[in-house]
Amino acid sequence: MLLAVHPKLPMRQKHLTKEFYLQTLGFEQVGSDAFPDYLMVRKDQIEIHFFVFTELDPAQNYGQVYIRTEQIEALYASLVDQNVSIHPAGALQRKPWGPKEFSLLDPDSNLLTFGEQM
Repeated sequence: MLLAVHPKLPMRQKHLTKEFYLQTLGFEQVGSDAFPDYLMVRKDQIEIHFFVFTELDPAQNYGQVYIRTEQIEALYASLVDQNVSIHPAGALQRKPWGPKEFSLLDPDSNLLTFGEQM
């Protein structure tokens, strides 16, 4: 029986990734900083893991996560109010396949897409 999935995404600098997810997106850290090359964060029912990849070229990063959410309009508004940069092609909109979605990039250009089924 499958219970959950925790994607593992690349990061170049742990302190920048940690700051973005904890301070900007409101995640909490899971575990300790005892492992300098690994980071785990959690918010509500999701958890994302990160591994250090110092040679990562953000322009060539294809890391992506689709995060299902509720109350997407409120989430979007709160991020815009905090001046979080929304992906240029990722403004909140109803997609032809049904959900409302928006996207943003983290400091390493991992694409985070948030979606709510309508």
